[in-house]
Amino acid sequence: MNIIEVSFAIFAVVGVLGIIGIATVVTGRAPKSFNWKKNVDKKALKDDKSKSNFLEPDLPKGESESTKEVESTAEVTADQTLKLEEREVFEEISEEEAGITRRQFLTKALRISFGAFAGIQLISYLGFFWPKISGGFGAKVDAGTVEELKNQIFQSDGSVLPAFIPSARAYVLPLSDAAASKSQFSSGGTVAEGLVAVYQRCVHLGCRVPWCNSSQGFECPCHGSKYNMVGEYFAGPAPRNLDRFNVSVVSGRFIIDTGIIIESPRAPELSVKYPQGLSCIALTTEE
Repeated sequence: MNIIEVSFAIFAVVGVLGIIGIATVVTGRAPKSFNWKKNVDKKALKDDKSKSNFLEPDLPKGESESTKEVESTAEVTADQTLKLEEREVFEEISEEEAGITRRQFLTKALRISFGAFAGIQLISYLGFFWPKISGGFGAKVDAGTVEELKNQIFQSDGSVLPAFIPSARAYVLPLSDAAASKSQFSSGGTVAEGLVAVYQRCVHLGCRVPWCNSSQGFECPCHGSKYNMVGEYFAGPAPRNLDRFNVSVVSGRFIIDTGIIIESPRAPELSVKYPQGLSCIALTTEE
């Protein structure tokens, strides 16, 4: 396990502990052994019981939430004095009529917000730790059949036009047996059925290197680095060859393994001639 994986693991543990803490606060749960009444003065508890809760007034035993009405009656006694009597009358109402209190609303809103936050965090953790099984850059990419690729690459006039594979971010190019015998990659796994896969990124500062059809090579418009048909360094500030990938042929299909980017130093000599015509960068500059 490298330092990045350890950092992600620590981050995940801290996040889970934070979520548990927030859940405890929201739900109002505390350890069963904690008794808050022991820390309150007995006299204060006694005084508190003698007073009704101003937020939730006590109702008569057996009564549910209801509306309270005060009825006033008047009686005239025998001695012609007026006697007033008031009494409270509670009327049952349905849950729909009672609605929801502000406390209940805030509690539900907080729980929903917490649930959404926890869900987003869980998805982000899965994005970090869930392995990428197949497809896309970083995995093995099926570039098509070898026959289709070669038909696309070799032009009728004898020139070469690389097949660009977007999902692999790579150019597929030919490497003849004669060139492979002089190439520094002849003993590696970067050649299969006379084809190689070159990473599209310039090794100087990361620009995407376009193909120059007139010179039959790659020429970076950002800072002028130039490479031959199979990505070997020719000129410019680039420190090495274009990077490439391991390739293989399975059941006639060309497979590019983009999980590992292979770097290589400048070739002592070019295995493929370059340039084979005018430079695209020179033509652009002259204009």
